Amino acid sequence: MKIFSAKQLSEADKVTTEKHDISSLDLMEHAGTQVFNWLHQRLQGATVPIHIFCGIGNNGGDGLVVGRLLIEKGYNVHIYIANFTDKRSKCFLINYDRIKETTKKWPLLMTSEKDFPEINDQDIIIDALFGIGLNRPPQGWLKPLIQHINASKAFTLAIDIPSGLYANQALEDEESVIKANHTLTFQAPKLSFFLPETGKFVPFFDIIDIGLDPEHLHKIEPLAQLIGKQQAQQFYKPRQAFDHKGTYGHSLIVAGSYGKIGAAVLSAKAAFRTGAGLVTVFVPECGYDIVQTALPEAMTLSDKEDDLITDISYEIEPSAIGIGMGIGTQPETVSALETLFKNAKSPMVIDADALNCISENKNLLKVLPKHAILTPHPGELERLIGEWTDDYDKLKKAKTFSKKHEIVLLIKGAHTAVIYDNNLYINTTGNPGMATAGSGDALSGVLTGLLSQGYDPLLATVFGVYVHGTAGAIASQTMGYEAVMATDIIENLGNAYMSLFEQPESERKS
Repeated sequence: MKIFSAKQLSEADKVTTEKHDISSLDLMEHAGTQVFNWLHQRLQGATVPIHIFCGIGNNGGDGLVVGRLLIEKGYNVHIYIANFTDKRSKCFLINYDRIKETTKKWPLLMTSEKDFPEINDQDIIIDALFGIGLNRPPQGWLKPLIQHINASKAFTLAIDIPSGLYANQALEDEESVIKANHTLTFQAPKLSFFLPETGKFVPFFDIIDIGLDPEHLHKIEPLAQLIGKQQAQQFYKPRQAFDHKGTYGHSLIVAGSYGKIGAAVLSAKAAFRTGAGLVTVFVPECGYDIVQTALPEAMTLSDKEDDLITDISYEIEPSAIGIGMGIGTQPETVSALETLFKNAKSPMVIDADALNCISENKNLLKVLPKHAILTPHPGELERLIGEWTDDYDKLKKAKTFSKKHEIVLLIKGAHTAVIYDNNLYINTTGNPGMATAGSGDALSGVLTGLLSQGYDPLLATVFGVYVHGTAGAIASQTMGYEAVMATDIIENLGNAYMSLFEQPESERKS
């Protein structure tokens, strides 16, 4: 699914009206009707007071359409107009007149804080103050209005986007944004829904198709691609009857140091669970017996040193290499890492301490393997690309880094982002239960296992993040967020694969 900018959606709106000979008013009516249908299906005529706060632009016009339709169905509706300027959109004015023709209870025109209505905890609020056209924080008494709405405990539904939030630019004032419980967004989700600084204002959303021209949308180069189940199904490579373990490649996991051999075990096990045909684990000598005991399916190689990795020597021909999990940043390890970067021919996943080695020794960037997958958490990312002013600056710097070094950059988070060159992919799976030790080690194993099966580095990253997140979601459904461990994520990788093609109950044949 594509994520568009505010400007692209505005252009799509214009193209749709011209190409299909329909008016902007018709599009607004359709959008408002879709929002009404969503509400009516859930409220079923309940008498709860519904407070609709409308701006004087097109988002306010959407709110007026919803209000009129709710009134016509007998709902207890109160409409308020934020009358902060004389400039009004044409569609707003037409729908304002339609409200007057529908009910004797005309909207209240608010001009100052003294006009703010009382809102009870059990009421419903519909936010239609500002849409994606907003380009500066709400001014004057509008900020106190938003704070008044936020101070209530009423359920708040935002139309298209929470007022005060931008579709694709950084916030200037968090206190001027509606804290919506749910958002009904038009045509496609907005990039701000998925970034740490702004996503907290959109905890839940549904997408409403308002009928923008699909051919035009298909041609647009989006800001980002959202990766869900439908996309993941297309990425999956099915197995054939006469395949064998050699078909699915040989993963080499280089990981561990004294006290951190568990990282190697977790990564290797995840590589197996993801489908690697063979897995060899390279660890310090102290980890040899541990790996052989904990994971009998794996082959084990060890360094000559007992407690850390100093010389990554092997005679196998790995299909993919995953390195860095728990290896430390000792000078001897840095030297071994540099030698591997220079000589290895296999596609590579670079994680954890290997990333820290790069951050502390920038000369390693000169020998960084092309098309390698780097998997930093926020702290590791900052050490790689430098500090950023906001999430959009972070994405800009990450794209520059990816393009300069020709690597795939995976940015871990609630909505893990994958960057290659100027392309951005956002994952939709995962949950807070995955914020646990070893989860990243498991992800590195997943990515290495996919690479060994012949997945392209970018495809392996996008697909691997989805599968890893799905496994974490399945684990949390049975255990709760707090109880999930990295091992539970790994043990549910098989279920994650199974869920890819699982039909909903309503679609299954009896």
